[in-house]
Order: sequence, then structure tokens, then C-alpha cells
Amino acid sequence: GYHRELFENALEDRSREQVSGLLLLSSSYVFHVVESCSSTIHLVVQDLASLQNQGHSALLQEIKVLVVAHNIPSRLFPDWYVATAASPMTCPQGSTQSQSTAEVVAECLTLLLKVAACIQSLEEDSEDTNETVHTLAPELLIPAETINSLYNAKECASPEDFLRIYLSPSQPTLDS
Repeated sequence: GYHRELFENALEDRSREQVSGLLLLSSSYVFHVVESCSSTIHLVVQDLASLQNQGHSALLQEIKVLVVAHNIPSRLFPDWYVATAASPMTCPQGSTQSQSTAEVVAECLTLLLKVAACIQSLEEDSEDTNETVHTLAPELLIPAETINSLYNAKECASPEDFLRIYLSPSQPTLDS
């Protein structure tokens, strides 16, 4: 309901694009892929920052922004999907500890590409994809160790930090 209301508010401004993506829910984490124009993504990150400022009573806690990309030629997800995961998979002990943050993010993106391909094949095979996407195959889920590694990575910014960096000039003397 929270995300539906957020996207409805974003679409009240007619200049914004439709939102597509994936909201992957688990008992201990939420993984969110949003595909839209940069102003809508900026609005989503602003809303996440305001959530984080609510403290321990916030709907979502310990939020991280992994990747924001611009000018992507095509979308991965044809619509907006919500899927649940019974529990995150585990991977061999220490396998993410030896990887850099960039490698862990790349691993997540690879899994998300597989999820997108799975959803697209489900869409081709079924008339009501939203009914078939509710639970994803375990091999498509992001392992718990990967999520913990990203949570602890200093390179992954909180929404507040992301906005501060995003809104600050990169070359102060040139930008002035």
C-alpha cells in the first residue's frame, strides 16, 4: 500500500513516466527496483530519506541505495511486480567477504536480470503475470550474505547521503 500510494502521488505530475520494477519482500528485508524517469526516482529516494528520519517507528529501517542509472535504453520489467521470498538463500560461508562491493552489486544485478527474464517468460506464457510472480524460485533470490555485505558496505549510501551527493555540485568552481 505504501509503494502504491507513493507511485500514485508521483504520477499526479503528468510530466513523469509510468513506474515499473520489482518489490521483493522477505521477512527480514525489502529489495526494490524502480524503473522510471529521474524525477520520479529522485522523489522515491526523497521519500525513503524522510522515512529514515522517522527513526525506529519508520516503516523501513536501514535503507541503502545501491545503484541509480540514467538513460537506460529499455526497461527490464514491463510492469510493476511484487514478489515474496520465504527466506533469503544462504551461500557458502565467506564467499561475499572476499568480494569487493562492486562485485557484490554486480552479483545482485545479475540475479535481478535473471528475475526480469523469468518474469518476461511468465508474461509470455500467462495472461495474468501478477498472479504467477508472487513467489520466485529460490535460485533467483539474493542470498542473505549478499544483502548483509551490502548493508555493511561503506560505499552504499543511505538515501540522505545519496541526496546530499546527488544535489551537491561536482565541480563547485565550474558550476558557479
